[in-house]
Amino acid sequence: MFQIIGILVVFIMVFGGFMLAGGHFDIIIKALPFEFMMIGGAAIGAFLIGNSGKTVMKTLGDFGKLISGPKWKASDYRDLLSLLFLLTKTMKTKGVIALESHIEKPQESAIFSRYPKIMKDHFAVDFICDTLRMMTMNLEDPHQVEDAMEKQLEKHHHEASGPAHALQNMADALPALGIVAAVLGIIKTMGAIDQPPVILGAKIGSALVGTFLGVFLAYGLVGPFASRLKGVYDEEAIFYHIIQNVLVAHLHGNAAQISVEIGRGNVPSAFQPSFLELEEALSAAPAE
Repeated sequence: MFQIIGILVVFIMVFGGFMLAGGHFDIIIKALPFEFMMIGGAAIGAFLIGNSGKTVMKTLGDFGKLISGPKWKASDYRDLLSLLFLLTKTMKTKGVIALESHIEKPQESAIFSRYPKIMKDHFAVDFICDTLRMMTMNLEDPHQVEDAMEKQLEKHHHEASGPAHALQNMADALPALGIVAAVLGIIKTMGAIDQPPVILGAKIGSALVGTFLGVFLAYGLVGPFASRLKGVYDEEAIFYHIIQNVLVAHLHGNAAQISVEIGRGNVPSAFQPSFLELEEALSAAPAE
């Protein structure tokens, strides 16, 4: 919602201020299609050249996140803590053998199936299962496990953040592409140097629209889009760090209740369930 309001504010304040200052839109409107074709087309072409097909498709697919924000909500953090509680409690009370059926085939697990949204996130499920599998293979040094998990998180975050970096690169290039369009406009103007000042002025104005458009798109739209996407990816990454916090706490020998409480303390304040809310969720989801 705020993103839509922000876009409207940018357009209203920039073009409204131009109009109130006595500016006329005739030259801008006439030059805009051609300038946008040159600048926008070059930016899209450079975007395609500089990024893999996977990054291009992910960027297109993630545009909805600009408005919707991170996919994980307060209820998802509560579900994650409940899931981790059930898994760590099963491991402590029933042993490794009882846990194996859940981590080897999570899609058939009675514990995992209680949380369908988490099940749809392949990285979250694999991250949990792979870490617990390491524990069942007697890798019980908390520091080694934490280091291994941290490397996985870094790799995943780097890959997930590709669209934000790609958009930021586009934003950085747009002012220079605007200059390219402006230079072409000046070249066109110099070809008509024998024309009267009123015609030359219009041609120079058209050329400067390119500079304006490049800077406007870079700092008014594409740059903020990249910043917003980066913020969304950073917030989503916290979800996976909660998994790390709980499982490492479990490896340190804490009871399941203590481990998830440590994880709850690291949930962002806007999504953090209260102690009582988590207690109710855990009571409503008993183990097998």
